[in-house]
Amino acid sequence: MFLVQYTEGLRNIAMDSNSLAMPMSDPNAWATAMNNLGMAPMSMTGQPIMSDFDPSLGMMTGIAPMNPMMPGLGIVPPPVSQDMPIVKEIIHCKSCTLFPPNPNLPPPATRERPPGCKTVFVGGLPENATEQLIVEVFEQCGSIIAIRKSKKNFCHIRFTEEHTVDKALFLSGYRVRLGSSTDKKDTGRLHVDFAQARDDLYEWECRQRMLAREERHRRRIEEDRLRPPSPPPIVHFSEHECSQLGEKLKDDSKFAEAVRVLLTWVDRGEVNRRNANNFYSMIQSSNSHIRRLMNEKAAHEKEMEEAKEKFKNALAGILVQFEQIVSVFHAASKQKAWDHFSKAQRKNLDMWRKQAEEIRNIHNEELMGIRREEEMEMSDDDMEDALDSKDSDDSGPLAQVEALKEENDSLRCQLDAYRNEVELLKQEQGKAQPQRSEEDTTRQQQLSFLQQALQGMQKQLLKLREDLKQRETELEKNSEEKQQLESQIQSLKDRIQAFPTSHALPLEKAEREDRGGDESTNHASEAATAVVSCSQEKESLPEKGPPSPVKSEREALLVGIISTFLHVHPFGASIEYICSYLQRLDTKISTTEVETLLGRLPCTFKQELTGVGASLEKRWKFCGFEGIKTA
Repeated sequence: MFLVQYTEGLRNIAMDSNSLAMPMSDPNAWATAMNNLGMAPMSMTGQPIMSDFDPSLGMMTGIAPMNPMMPGLGIVPPPVSQDMPIVKEIIHCKSCTLFPPNPNLPPPATRERPPGCKTVFVGGLPENATEQLIVEVFEQCGSIIAIRKSKKNFCHIRFTEEHTVDKALFLSGYRVRLGSSTDKKDTGRLHVDFAQARDDLYEWECRQRMLAREERHRRRIEEDRLRPPSPPPIVHFSEHECSQLGEKLKDDSKFAEAVRVLLTWVDRGEVNRRNANNFYSMIQSSNSHIRRLMNEKAAHEKEMEEAKEKFKNALAGILVQFEQIVSVFHAASKQKAWDHFSKAQRKNLDMWRKQAEEIRNIHNEELMGIRREEEMEMSDDDMEDALDSKDSDDSGPLAQVEALKEENDSLRCQLDAYRNEVELLKQEQGKAQPQRSEEDTTRQQQLSFLQQALQGMQKQLLKLREDLKQRETELEKNSEEKQQLESQIQSLKDRIQAFPTSHALPLEKAEREDRGGDESTNHASEAATAVVSCSQEKESLPEKGPPSPVKSEREALLVGIISTFLHVHPFGASIEYICSYLQRLDTKISTTEVETLLGRLPCTFKQELTGVGASLEKRWKFCGFEGIKTA
C-alpha cells in the first residue's frame, strides 16, 4: 500500500513540477521559484545559480533546505534498484504533506509489543491538527475503529486488524505540514508507538480461549476416536437372567462373557439364601471349564514343542547346506583351482567365503543356544526329582539338620534378593537423589531382621552339629565298652569249659565255683545288658525340655512378620490393624489365631491399654529385645 502511495506521491510531485515549468532563459525567475520552495537555486547541471543564497529568506522558514537533485522531486528520475531497501518518500494528502526523516538517523525507539495490539500512540501532532486530518493520514494504513485525541498534541488510534499497526509504525519520524503554511502550530514530527489497551487485551484473551477450546475439542474428538469401545453393560440379576446365564456358562463360546456377568453379580452381593443353589450350580459349571482350559493349554504347548522341533530340524538342514557352501569356497581357494581365477574373481570369492562363514557361525550359535536351553530344562527337572526323593528319605536328627540347611539356604536367597533390591533402590536414588521413602526404611528393617534370623539359624545349626558329634562320640565309647564286656564274658565262659573235671576238689568247692562262675557270668551279662540298654536309652530318648510355643513353620513365619510389623510401630498396634496387614499376604488368617499366637509368646509380645474412657484401646507391642534378657 505504501509503495502505491509513494508512486502516487511521485506522480503528484512530477505534475506539480511540470506545472511550475518555465523557460530557462530567465534564470532569475527560476531562482525565485526555487527560493520560495526553500531550495538552493541550482541549474539543471547541478551548478548554483546564486552564490549568496540565504535559506532563511525563503517562504518555508523553519524547514531544512531540500536538495533539488534528490529523487522524487521530478527534476532527476529516482533510481530503481531491486537490491536497495525501501526508502521513505514524501506522502501528499489533501490537507497536509508528510516529509520523511533523515535516512542516516537511527530508527525511532518503540516499546515491547503487547499481545493482540491494535492500538497505536501518535505523538508530535501539530497543534492545529484535527481528527479529520488524523483520519486522512492514518486511514491509508487500514480501517480505523476509534480515535481518542488529547489536547496535548497526541492521540490513540485503534485499528480493525493487527497487521495495520505495523503500517502505522512506518510513519514514525515523518514531519507533518498543514497545507503550505510554515507556522509552527501547523507543523510537527510524528512519533508512532505501540499502545496497551484493555479492549485489545480482552479480544486477544477471548481469541486465545477460543483457540484453546477448539484445540481441546479437537483433542477430545481424537481421543474418542482412538479410545477402545467400552464393554457392554452388565444386566441386572433376575430369575430369568440367572437361568440364561447358567446355559451360557455351559457353552464354551459364551463362557468368557458369562463368567464376567457372574463375577459382577457376586461382587454386587446378589447372593442370598433363596438363590444360593443357583449360584452354586453356576460356580460349579464355571469350575468344570478348568479341565477344558488345561487341555487347551497342553495342546498349545504341544504345538509349540512341535514348532520348536520343526524349527530346529529346519535350522539344522540350513546349517548343513551352509557347511556345503563353505566347503565349496574352501575347495575353490586351493591352489590347483585358485590359480585359474582372475584377480577380481579371487576378490569376490574371498568376500563371499567370509560372508558365508559369518552367516554359518551365527546360525550355529543359535542352534547351540536352543540345545543349551533344552539341556538346562532337563537338568532342572532332574534336580527337582532328586530333591523330592531326598526329602522323602531323610529322617531323624539328620533330617532336622537337612531341613535347617534348606531353611538356611532359603533365608540366604531371600537375603540376597533383598540386597539386590536395596542396591537397585540405592542406584535409582543416586541418579535422581530423592528423599528416602518409608517403604525403603521398612525394607531396610526387614533386611536387618532377616539377617538376625539368619544368624540365629546358623548358630542353631552349629549347636545341632556339636550335639550330633557328641552323640556320635558317646555311641563309639558305648560300643567299645560293650565289646570289652562281651570279650570278658566270652573269656570267662572259655575258662569254665576248660576247667579240668578230674581235679580232686571237694564237691562243695566245685559247686561254689560253679555258682560263683554262674553269678559272675550273670553279673557280667547283667552289666553288659545294662550298658547296652543305657546306651540305647541315650540314643532313643531325646533331650527333654520345655515345649515350644511355636508349633509349626507357618506360626514361625507369622511371628517373624508380626515382629517386623510391630518393630516399625514402636507405639504398638491393635489386633485388627495387625490382621488387616497379614490378610494382605494370606486371606485365611483369622483374628483369633493371631491373638492366641501372641498370647503364647509373653516374652516377645505384650499387650497394653492406651487411651481414656471411650477411647480405651488394646495395643500389642514388640518386646523381644527386653524379653531376651528375662527368657
